[in-house]
Amino acid sequence: MLNRPKPVLKLKRLGINTYKEAVVYMHDKCHVCRAEGFEVQARIKLTHNDKSIIATLNIVNSEILKQGELGLSEFAMQTLNAKEGDKIRISHPPTIDSLGYVRSKIYGHELPDKYFQSIINDIVAGRYSDIHISSFLTACAGGRLNRQEIIHLTSAMVESGKKLKWGKSLVVDKHCVGGLPGNRTTPIVVAIVAAYGLTMPKTSSRAITSPAGTADTMEVLAPVNLDVETMCKVVEKENGCLVWGGSVALSPADDLLIRVEKALDIDSEGQLVASVLSKKIAAGSSHVLIDIPVGPTAKIRSIEMVEELSRFLEETGSALGVSIRVHTSDGTQPIGRGIGPALEARDVIEVLTNRPSAPLDLRERALDLAGHTLEFSPKIKNGQGRKIAETILNDGKAWSKFQAICEAQGGMRKIPKAKYTHSVEASKSGQVVSIDNRRIARVAKLAGAPTDKVAGVDLYSPIGTIIEKGQPLFTVHAHAPGELDYALNYLEGHQDIINIQEET
Repeated sequence: MLNRPKPVLKLKRLGINTYKEAVVYMHDKCHVCRAEGFEVQARIKLTHNDKSIIATLNIVNSEILKQGELGLSEFAMQTLNAKEGDKIRISHPPTIDSLGYVRSKIYGHELPDKYFQSIINDIVAGRYSDIHISSFLTACAGGRLNRQEIIHLTSAMVESGKKLKWGKSLVVDKHCVGGLPGNRTTPIVVAIVAAYGLTMPKTSSRAITSPAGTADTMEVLAPVNLDVETMCKVVEKENGCLVWGGSVALSPADDLLIRVEKALDIDSEGQLVASVLSKKIAAGSSHVLIDIPVGPTAKIRSIEMVEELSRFLEETGSALGVSIRVHTSDGTQPIGRGIGPALEARDVIEVLTNRPSAPLDLRERALDLAGHTLEFSPKIKNGQGRKIAETILNDGKAWSKFQAICEAQGGMRKIPKAKYTHSVEASKSGQVVSIDNRRIARVAKLAGAPTDKVAGVDLYSPIGTIIEKGQPLFTVHAHAPGELDYALNYLEGHQDIINIQEET
């Protein structure tokens, strides 16, 4: 019985996109399901030639599949390198020992490095379902990872994928921990730093809980789904790049974890450290600037949280051979005007081209961060970086470098505009005294961002603005009328997103 041949089914392409989730589809009367005892949501091992993957079973009862056929999600087909008509062998998967380590963590036990490596290896190999991944993420959230466990997790994520080497002692990077809408400084910083001559191979994430990640915004302007070989060519030619980390297989576990984090709407401190640093280390960075915005409705809300996160980042970086410098910034309100990929891309271009309409706060913040990043160079003394960055921006070298990077990545694109907009007006006169970062970001997401690149919010009233009743506070942008309505319905119950204090 142990050596019996594995059942085989013929692959039919269904064209179902499940992002990075492997799913197999079988007919409810499929003889293999009955013979093997498979039920809906079962985990099944699929083999094609020398490649195998474990997928979650979904059952269909229509004629989309016939007897002897099975369907696969696009991700599963690509992983197996299979095409329609191929024969797929079916079997029960081996037991997953690392799930026992996840259960141990759920009950509050500290895990050694080999346990984290086993868990991450199984996640990358596709052995975990989304339920398993969410259990692991939840077990690690809420301060449940100590310093040593964060180091173990980060190291395991680095080892799970490719690692780049640039043959240089100084390779810089910059990252913001997020939580601040519109804070799209990275493209500006990369352009300035690369124009100066430092190497900055920037890999960025897509949005987890925000209306846009750097990769989402940059994709409006140029291709970001580059493979490692193309990425390296761009960096060798232009000193820098702006690509999606998920396309270059650096810390591949991170993208699988982010996909589930996004659904759970969580981004815990320990996982944040491992996510950020694993990507930077895998990309070959030697020196990394971490920007932490602090504010009452930002991701990081207190100096105590900053100190704890800074300590984790610096200690983990030191343990893994990377120099980390933490920069604390104002996180009380959104940065720039645009919140959402296309609107943020517009702000970036306005800053790079030194237009009078460019948002001053975005420009100033980007110059600060670029200055600190430049100061990793032994040729630049502390305190001199910002002045050098400003010169590079003002004389057009940063804009020229940004255009060159876009062309090297596949060509610069025109920024699209939304078909549907709606302006939200002030209900009273007075002065804007606060803005809820999380709620204004939620409006942008409900309008369709970041999936719809044109969706988001255009903010006209930063803190300190004197407002007259009936004056526009912000405009909601959407690609479809239903999404616009969705956002506006939310606003009806949350009219205090922008707090206006009436003059006495």
